[in-house]
Amino acid sequence: MDSTSDITIGQVVKSKAGRDKGRIFLVLDIVDDQHILIVDGDLRKLDNPKRKKIKHLIVYNTVLPEVKYKCDNNIKMNNAFIRKLLVPFNKSF
Repeated sequence: MDSTSDITIGQVVKSKAGRDKGRIFLVLDIVDDQHILIVDGDLRKLDNPKRKKIKHLIVYNTVLPEVKYKCDNNIKMNNAFIRKLLVPFNKSF
């Protein structure tokens, strides 16, 4: 599971280690085969994403296409947009 082939930009992940344990994040970027950048629009804002090891995350099958589209096309997003997208996940997990 430590391969980035399972992970794509816009995917929903949950931290299972560290001080942010249990929080839901979105994948903003893939750094290398072991690290990704994650944001939640609250603690981890878009201008300061968290670099995290993939093995410290629970990867969900959900990919938010609007985030992937905006990242791929360099369309600006704001933190409120990220928080709004994550609301249903914070309730259900």
